[in-house]
Amino acid sequence: MSRLVVVSNRVTLPQKSGDAPAGGLAVALQAALEERGGIWMGWSGKSSGAGEPAPLSLQEHGNITYALTDLTKTDVEEYYHGFANRVLWPICHYRLDLAEYGRKEMAGYFRVNRFFAHRLAPLLEEDDIIWVHDYHLIPLAAELRQMGLKNRIGFFLHIPWPPADVLFTMPVHEEIMRGLSHYDLVGFQTDHDLDNFGGGLVREGIGERLSEGKFTSYGRTFKGGFYSIGIETAAFAEFARNAANNAIVRKARQSVEGRDLIIGVDRLDYSKGITQRIDAFEHFIKSNPGHHNRVTYLQITPKSRSEVPEYEQMQRMVAEQAGRVNGAIGTVDWVPIRYINRSIGRPVLAGLYRLARIGLVTPLRDGMNLVAKEYVAAQDPENPGVLVLSRFAGAARELRGALLVNPYDIEGTANAIARGINMPLEERKERWGRMMEHLLEHDVTRWCDDFLKDLTAA
Repeated sequence: MSRLVVVSNRVTLPQKSGDAPAGGLAVALQAALEERGGIWMGWSGKSSGAGEPAPLSLQEHGNITYALTDLTKTDVEEYYHGFANRVLWPICHYRLDLAEYGRKEMAGYFRVNRFFAHRLAPLLEEDDIIWVHDYHLIPLAAELRQMGLKNRIGFFLHIPWPPADVLFTMPVHEEIMRGLSHYDLVGFQTDHDLDNFGGGLVREGIGERLSEGKFTSYGRTFKGGFYSIGIETAAFAEFARNAANNAIVRKARQSVEGRDLIIGVDRLDYSKGITQRIDAFEHFIKSNPGHHNRVTYLQITPKSRSEVPEYEQMQRMVAEQAGRVNGAIGTVDWVPIRYINRSIGRPVLAGLYRLARIGLVTPLRDGMNLVAKEYVAAQDPENPGVLVLSRFAGAARELRGALLVNPYDIEGTANAIARGINMPLEERKERWGRMMEHLLEHDVTRWCDDFLKDLTAA
């Protein structure tokens, strides 16, 4: 069996016990690497300042070699904070207004991908299977091909892929499309993302869609497919069942005693629709006076990319908005919105999901959104909650038992909250059962296996 080489912007190291870190993706990739033997390479998250980065740091854990590299301060600014997160991220999330294209940052992005390729190449064997992850590393295969490597190389995009009219606003869209053509398999989260990619090739006149999921572009023929990423469904459900004994979860249960809990969990990002969601909750309360003092909305939002000014500004905006709503509709003994601006451990999070009558997952645009899947997996089968889900999240293509909403429609989202709060038990159980059955079958291991099977056959 060929070795597997995983390349991602950041590398998730195992815990000191040797166990995979919390999180389905890390669990699945570590399992695949252990089975085949291999390498996981990426950025260490550290900067070497103005000096050249030291040689790769290699750490052996069983069958897996973790290969980490530092980047210079300039590389971090231009590649990571610059082109990846101020051009590709907003473009892929349809936020043309936030894309700040600069030729210097674009050059840094391609330079760092070349640097990754030169650091990776000496570690590779002829029959290694290479799996590259996410928007930071789109040009990596082209750089490896330039060096003469003929290995099978696959790419998976964890975020949305936009339609042609959005993508083509990016001055270097053709270079990005050409970079993807150097992979043997390009994977997306949903059929819509795959259609957007194929449509862009045809619209630009740079490729065509062949039969059996194949494309031709820039003189290369390669496969494209959609592989909706899952979670470790059974394990997360077990987390939730065991969370009743957790002290933090017990205190949370006591604090909302007699009230329905609504929960939202998001990284702080403009794509998540948090401000629109708070507006929808406020509208729900004002339109349903019978629910005054009978619901609590818990919004957990860890900080994200605080070096980027837009995220600092958004942090202030969300906190001020939650404070305004609490001041306007709260009472001495009722704080309608509880806003937490830090990370919560997954076992505790699973217990909080299980307590919540409503899971409010309403991004403006999302590749998949695993919070939606975790919320479903955490529910009590005898008394499940209701998932209110944005139709613009990739998860909406799979979770047919959710109440789908347009997050820009504040009144419509408020009405969905009211419907979920008042939904009869039998309907809640029927909707939850459909979603849970799907998640058990299509978990993160199935996602990993399906992609690698198709890459091996490419």
